[in-house]
Amino acid sequence: MEKVVLKYALINAVQHGGKANPKAVIGKILGENPELRPKARELVPLVNDIVEKVNSMSKEEQETKLREIYPEFFEVKEKKEEKKHELPPLPKAEKGKVITRFAPNPDGAFHLGNARAAVLSYEYAKRYGGKFILRFDDTDPKVKRPEPIFYEWIIEDLEWLGLKPDEIHHASDRLEIYYRYAEELLKMGKAYVCTCSSEQFRKRRDEGKPCPHRDLPPEVQLEEWRKMLDGTYKEGEAVVRIKTDLNHPNPAVREWPALRIIDNPDHPRAGDKYRVWPLYNFASAIDDHELGVTHIFRGQEHAENETRQRYIYRYFGWEYPVAIQHGRLSIEGVILSKSKTRRGIQEGKYLGWDDPRLGTIRALRRRGILPEAIRELIISVGIKKSDATISWDNLAAINRKLIDPIANRYFFVADPIPMEIKGFNEEFMAKVPLHPDHPERGYRELKFIPEKPVYISKDDLELLKKSEYIRLKDLFNVKILEVSEKKVTAEFDSIEYEKAREHRWHMIHWVPEGKLCEVLIPEGDELVLREGLLESDANVKVDEIVQFERFGFVRIDAVEEEKVRAIFAHK
Repeated sequence: MEKVVLKYALINAVQHGGKANPKAVIGKILGENPELRPKARELVPLVNDIVEKVNSMSKEEQETKLREIYPEFFEVKEKKEEKKHELPPLPKAEKGKVITRFAPNPDGAFHLGNARAAVLSYEYAKRYGGKFILRFDDTDPKVKRPEPIFYEWIIEDLEWLGLKPDEIHHASDRLEIYYRYAEELLKMGKAYVCTCSSEQFRKRRDEGKPCPHRDLPPEVQLEEWRKMLDGTYKEGEAVVRIKTDLNHPNPAVREWPALRIIDNPDHPRAGDKYRVWPLYNFASAIDDHELGVTHIFRGQEHAENETRQRYIYRYFGWEYPVAIQHGRLSIEGVILSKSKTRRGIQEGKYLGWDDPRLGTIRALRRRGILPEAIRELIISVGIKKSDATISWDNLAAINRKLIDPIANRYFFVADPIPMEIKGFNEEFMAKVPLHPDHPERGYRELKFIPEKPVYISKDDLELLKKSEYIRLKDLFNVKILEVSEKKVTAEFDSIEYEKAREHRWHMIHWVPEGKLCEVLIPEGDELVLREGLLESDANVKVDEIVQFERFGFVRIDAVEEEKVRAIFAHK
């Protein structure tokens, strides 16, 4: 029975950053061994005891022991990792002729939900030797007002993700093109200038009745169009509408608006040069044709927009691009909405667009998530039409696999408590590798000095019991004499690691004198600050991702003379 429990406890620990969960272990044992259910009560104390011992081992020890008693786990795991997620073939795709586009509105920071369309567009364009276009959809200077900083950030974020555009276009630079097509549609009798109030138009539309301006001759329509351009009509007094089926089952598709007037737009790129601005569906439809886009990746919620845009393609005799709809992508408990994010920043709830609680690309980057992890996640989700809500654990698992081999290790002691050690009267230098699998990277040195305390984390107090023994990782074994929240007193026992291993003593980390370190930990909607001590000689740099042993992976956010600041990524 002990062997069975040990196996499952080690598996759970290896899968969850070195910490096994007793309840999860019991659940797994009973799930895969139903014959043990009658003995569930007897199992609980045994599981608790073995899990405690497993959790006192280092991750390296856990893995070594698991390989010894159950090597099949790693064989299966390695086979699974070999099987990489791949995107399915693209319909109607010809080598060298695929052109995709990503069309964000620069009214806020780029987030994980937006990244789905961007990654899919880029990956397919490159797979077929085609072209990936970035087109800023910035023709709404009023409601979704673009801001200069977001143009820059979107380009930066795309390039950080490894998605370098082949071309960059701004819809706001292309108004003359939209005007030309609008005039052609008016001449063709496929569009008209409507001066009804919104209430009047809505009532007629819902009843399937035509606007009284709908069938006026083209020369009248062009005259009305000129009045929109020259200022005769003011904002809200006239719009250009596309003629559609008055009896279309979806009223929102009937006679949809293509261009409207915005007085004093003060656009960040165009200023007040233009007063008639295209709406999303018109500008998008024209640009997709003009730029030669062959494949569009868009959210399922845009299906209605495709129906609208197809009228323009039909009128001009163009072939509509292959449109591939996908569901929304979100992270459990993480805000993606630009409007909610903006409001939270304005109210002081968030530190900015890169607040580590958010799902913006800048926030994920600041938290220590690698671009490869985001791309791998999106590719693994694929192009399903259903919405996908991923757990933070899913993203963390992908990221952990990528950063574990590259992240150097250091000791960080949160909420430090001094430990006075008696009975060892010599200086002792602990040499600890920067990475256990890469000794070539070198070592850190932590010096124990007699008469000076070492510092341990308050988190480890529950592991310390009077008259019991523990091992200070990479230092020596001690017997606990006294324990309080202000101070721990211990007595030197022995240096040999084998003795601690044989007796299954808890192993905890420590620092001698250390430098101050703060770690910001996102926990749901809250930011928790943990203060502590980091190894004094830790040579960490801003943006570096490291592992604080037994604490988790962090990204170094700032290195100041007196203090290091870090952001918690995940276990």
